[in-house]
Amino acid sequence: MERSLVILKPDAVQRALVGEIVSRFERRGLKLAGMKLVRVAPELARAHYAVHEGKPFYDGLIAYITSGPVVVLALEGPDAIAVVRTTVGSTRPGEAAPGSIRADYGLMVGRNLVHASDGQETARAELALWFAPDELVTYAREVDRWVLES
Repeated sequence: MERSLVILKPDAVQRALVGEIVSRFERRGLKLAGMKLVRVAPELARAHYAVHEGKPFYDGLIAYITSGPVVVLALEGPDAIAVVRTTVGSTRPGEAAPGSIRADYGLMVGRNLVHASDGQETARAELALWFAPDELVTYAREVDRWVLES
């Protein structure tokens, strides 16, 4: 099983879309391994967006992610990273596939509702940054026999 980090950004929280977005991942068959509401400290924001430091949009990223609470998810499933990214849609909502979260709810890159890990190494690093090991839960679900092939 693979795990991915997802952040429901301040726009998703403020627009009361948390339940809708989480349910989309669950309906796909992904399993919640962790979830919490967080007020992002500037230090955590800088660590999360360190790869973008020095780019023209960096300060805006930090200001935005710290502007209000976010919901942080650890999602688990086969090919979870790719499944999450397909469900989320393109970074540019206008280019996102119909039915994706960003196509359905977003208009602008700066308000695209969701961050999703883009690869296995990134997912491992991001999950370790946002969740302590004891905050991630492993468990069995009865529904998995109807979602996953043996």
